[in-house]
Amino acid sequence: MSAAVKQVDPAPVTAEGFRSGKSGSDENFPVASLLIAAPLRPVILAFYDFVRAGDDVADHPGLAPAQKHALLDQLDHSLIGLSDAEPLGVRLRAKLKQRGLTDRHARDLLDAFRRDVDKNRTANWDELIDYCRLSAMPVGRFLLDVHGESRDLWPASDAICAALQINNHLQDCAKDFAALDRVYVPHDALDAAGARVEDMAAAKATPQLRACLRNLALRNRALLEEGQSLPRAIKDLRLGMEIAVILRHAFRIADLLIARDPLSENVKLSKSEMALGAMAAAVGEVFSRMTRRAT
Repeated sequence: MSAAVKQVDPAPVTAEGFRSGKSGSDENFPVASLLIAAPLRPVILAFYDFVRAGDDVADHPGLAPAQKHALLDQLDHSLIGLSDAEPLGVRLRAKLKQRGLTDRHARDLLDAFRRDVDKNRTANWDELIDYCRLSAMPVGRFLLDVHGESRDLWPASDAICAALQINNHLQDCAKDFAALDRVYVPHDALDAAGARVEDMAAAKATPQLRACLRNLALRNRALLEEGQSLPRAIKDLRLGMEIAVILRHAFRIADLLIARDPLSENVKLSKSEMALGAMAAAVGEVFSRMTRRAT
């Protein structure tokens, strides 16, 4: 008589199972670097991991839209306590509760990912900024809240975060089109330059697409200038240094996008450029504060 075969329940399907492998070190900006006070890094890293998982679900080429929405809802429910199905949501929920922080910023980001699932074209600049309102601005607002900074700083932070997001959209415009048929470059900007969406499939940008992307990069640089007063307005020195580093990297990438073709040329910073730039920006912020105090 053969022994009974024990049934093994299949592992639950979670968003973590669809992670792309991308980590904070792959971003254009530092994620909870050593500039951030050690007691604050766990909640920031929990926030990043949760958001990264949601972004990876929205971008996953093997998932149907209904599956993506189900996983994003599962992340949401785990974050707000309706379920414990997603370990990343449970972890972030606990970290936010420990520090008395809202889950609103993480939930706004989930709404951005839901929009990515359902929408793959952008009509104009205002629509792009509205997308950044959900996909980027909550990150800066969360960091300010973690550090107990005034919400009066949100507008400057919003400008920087939107610019970071748009830098990324311009850097990856060809990849997003090829892999996801997703185009964040505004349709009216393409039309104004005489460019077409299909031009992003080429190995090198046409003169028309190059002009379109350059004009957007110039407009994006102006967004960074709107937010460049933020580091010195922040009370926490370490966060001020962190934002100064982020700004320096963002300006450098915007300048690369103005000068180069993202379809055929490098528009990313090397790890050594990021390290040296971070040192220069952090030291510059300390010196600036010392000078202001002396004055």
